[in-house]
Amino acid sequence: MTVTVGFVGLGLMGLGFVERLIANGHPVVGTDVRPEARAAAESLGARTVGSASEVAAEADHVLICVTTPAAVDAVIRGKDGILSAPGRDGLVVVDHSTTDIPLTRELDEALARSGVGFVDAPVSGGPQAARDGTLAIMAGGREQDFASVAPILGGLGRATLMGGIGAGQATKLVNQSLVLTNYCVIAESFRLAEAFGVDASKIPEALETGHAGSNLLKTLMPRLAAEDFAPTGYARQILKDLEMLHSATKDLPLAMPMAGQALTLFRLHVAQGHAEEDGCSIVKMYPKA
Repeated sequence: MTVTVGFVGLGLMGLGFVERLIANGHPVVGTDVRPEARAAAESLGARTVGSASEVAAEADHVLICVTTPAAVDAVIRGKDGILSAPGRDGLVVVDHSTTDIPLTRELDEALARSGVGFVDAPVSGGPQAARDGTLAIMAGGREQDFASVAPILGGLGRATLMGGIGAGQATKLVNQSLVLTNYCVIAESFRLAEAFGVDASKIPEALETGHAGSNLLKTLMPRLAAEDFAPTGYARQILKDLEMLHSATKDLPLAMPMAGQALTLFRLHVAQGHAEEDGCSIVKMYPKA
């Protein structure tokens, strides 16, 4: 049986998802508030409609990837949102956005009242990993809902059920504490290499088999050397995620000085006009020697 996948949010990440879903043999029906994003999805072979409600009415399952918690809420509970669609037996909504845990639980309750399943499944890896089907997918939800969408998610990357609703978002906070502080650390290390006259583009190769080797180092260091700040993700999104991490942990008995420093740096960076650049542009906060 061919499973039609709905997709809401056809930005940098969403288009990568759509390309992979179509390559995996899924018909895709999608939507986005921007006409140019819908046109880009159509050029990949997707069919687009005008609202999330229309997507839900036509799809077997619906995936979401939008940029803010408010946008997730609007997609599900807003005017012409998923909950305004006619009921579909077995429909499961999967939220790949990075959003907050209390809202995730609220949305799960709202969907459950309408008989719709929900999996919170934020991802890591970026647009290229979405296109390649190599995303890390951190999922939270009921086992039966996860099982329903597992064949779809398995074609997008490695999906791991971490626990009940909200566990995916909690795991993404852990991911972001690791990744987003490393944006700052790698930028700092780049300036160190530069100060000693080392070809920083060779650092990933030199360190690959040691403890410092990582996917992020391999991706970012050559871009810093080339001063390539074209967005594969936006500095403003990194700031949003760091603010979310701060809000989620500020009342817990935790010390998170590295995440706090990264938050301060990205607040300054975005305030200085770099919101639409890639997150690796944080190197601009580190003066050259």
